[in-house]
Amino acid sequence: MKVLVVGATGATGSKLVRQLLDRGAQVKAIVRSVQGIPEDLRNHEKLELVEASLLGLSDTELQDLVKNCHAIASCLGHNMTFKGLYGKPRRLVSDATRRLCLAAQKVEPETPVKFVLMNSSGNRNRDLKEPISLAQRAVIALLRVLVPPHPDNEQAAEYLRLKIGQNDPSIEWTAVRSDSLIDAEKTSAYETHPSPIRSAIFNAGKVSRINVAHFMAELITNASTWDQWKGKMPVIYSTSSES
Repeated sequence: MKVLVVGATGATGSKLVRQLLDRGAQVKAIVRSVQGIPEDLRNHEKLELVEASLLGLSDTELQDLVKNCHAIASCLGHNMTFKGLYGKPRRLVSDATRRLCLAAQKVEPETPVKFVLMNSSGNRNRDLKEPISLAQRAVIALLRVLVPPHPDNEQAAEYLRLKIGQNDPSIEWTAVRSDSLIDAEKTSAYETHPSPIRSAIFNAGKVSRINVAHFMAELITNASTWDQWKGKMPVIYSTSSES
């Protein structure tokens, strides 16, 4: 299996790369700098590093990178700095999702490419009409105006839900919604749900980045896990004492 990973130098993306390599997958990672990849992985025989700015690549270059890949995983996110939150590109996640999907459609794969998007529990799955309180609705409305990464995450998931949908011949997808992310050295027990079981704003749970990476790797490499969650937006929580 060959997997294209974007956002591979991030706190979750680097863990996903390791998870996939440990499972025997061939991984192609688009990175701004190879220095962002842990040193012990840089020369791994099954890891190909492509040093580039994702949104700076041409359509043809993206198609070449997507060609022959069985899955695409996006762990892209905005840095939690003023420049990362309010600087360009404002639509990093949604623009990357759209362009990668278009590239996958253009190469017309023999079997649908799996697209796994790392997303947020603060984003609703509107297919399920998930209820939220008026107070949470008001806070999210403010986030859309004041915190650009939030609408970016929403638009990325909406592209998959509405533009790709459930019957695209080239792409199947899932959007993994995580609650508050924390660091941990090892995977621990976690649970997944079709919808949030607690308020992402007023009663957020926690999940370790390594658990998110583990679940994303399971989706990519485990057929039964994929069949359970494709076309859906599972929410993941750690169930150990850390949550």
